[in-house]
Amino acid sequence: MNRLIIIFGVFFLTGQFLNAQCDKDLIMYKRYSIEKENDTIKYHSYSKNDTLQKNILIYIQGSGPSPLFQIKREGKSLWMSGVPFDLETIPIDYTFFVVSKSGLPFCTKYGEPFDVPQKYFHNETLEYRTNQIDEVIEDITTRLTTRPDKIVVIGHSEGSDVVAKLGTINKKVTHIGFWSGSGNSQFYDFPLFIRKDVNSGKITEEEALVQMDSLFIQYKDIMKNKDSINKFWLNNSYKRWYYFSEPAIDNLIQIDIPIYIAMGAKDKSVPVESTYLIATEFIRKEKENLSFKVYPRLDHNFDKILENGKIERHWNDVFLEFMNWVNKEK
Repeated sequence: MNRLIIIFGVFFLTGQFLNAQCDKDLIMYKRYSIEKENDTIKYHSYSKNDTLQKNILIYIQGSGPSPLFQIKREGKSLWMSGVPFDLETIPIDYTFFVVSKSGLPFCTKYGEPFDVPQKYFHNETLEYRTNQIDEVIEDITTRLTTRPDKIVVIGHSEGSDVVAKLGTINKKVTHIGFWSGSGNSQFYDFPLFIRKDVNSGKITEEEALVQMDSLFIQYKDIMKNKDSINKFWLNNSYKRWYYFSEPAIDNLIQIDIPIYIAMGAKDKSVPVESTYLIATEFIRKEKENLSFKVYPRLDHNFDKILENGKIERHWNDVFLEFMNWVNKEK
């Protein structure tokens, strides 16, 4: 769950131009569609030798109406965001898959807002996103290829909630990466952040009480309007908040395949204390399929903020460590 706020304006971009630019700059990706009666699921694949490999790696992105890619050219340089992997780090025996959120484009021009369709807000639920990935896996393993040796799924931020739920319904997944996710309900994390502010001296106890009262009033309003896509809090619809309030631990504890928790100790979007709930519950339940790793100086996106304000990016370091773990967990 990514609590960083991204504000999108409402503009119209010429689809034909964007599609042409995406095809040119993202030619390494193949496109697929699953046509349903009232929906179309779009997903995309990359492999180093341009053929489907014996193993599958799926990435589930975090929250917000973000396209998978944003493209900007300055001279010969190309910037892409939304999928933070360096494709050179994808193992040669894996095909890498990403899935577009409901109604959102594959890519847009970097920095330019786009018209977010109502379809996105209607389908902004844990159940929808989970079933979307489940159907993609079914399509890959029936239409595109025979059953792969490994199906590895990484969910980051809000995607961690999705991969936890996915693990309870899809029996083909072999390894789960639960990255930058909370063990508790997302509703619990905000009171925890308020208490952290008190303990660090940022606010007083009296100020905390006022913030808590306001927060609980907000939660009650969300519950009374749980299906609203017209009322928003922190730039997410009430519907999204309600349907993503399910504690991830309730799903994770049901899973028996290997799970790898990756969490930055400096995460300001998810309190690391909430993630520790997962480790303690697995120990309490005597389940031994969990690997739990906290990265001391990294944030929500596995970046390290240096004293001079510059950023060191360590996403791919975490990914390589994760893939080494996958290879050991047969």
